[in-house]
Amino acid sequence: MFAGSDRGGVRAAAMYTLIGTAKLNDVDPQAWLADVLRRIAGTPQNRLDELLPWNWVPERKLDHAA
Repeated sequence: MFAGSDRGGVRAAAMYTLIGTAKLNDVDPQAWLADVLRRIAGTPQNRLDELLPWNWVPERKLDHAA
C-alpha cells in the first residue's frame, strides 16, 4: 500500500536491499549509488564485482592511487 502498487513495492524492496547492503558494509549508500551509476556503463562485465559494496573503492581514491 505504501508503494502505490505491487510493482512499486518490488522496486522499493530492491532499493531498500541495495541501501541496507551498503550500510552493512560501512559504505555511505548515497555516495556508493551515485558513484556506481556514474561508472557502471564504462565498466567491463568481468570487473562489475568491483562495484559491489564490499569491494567498492570510491573513484576519488582510485584517482589518488594512480
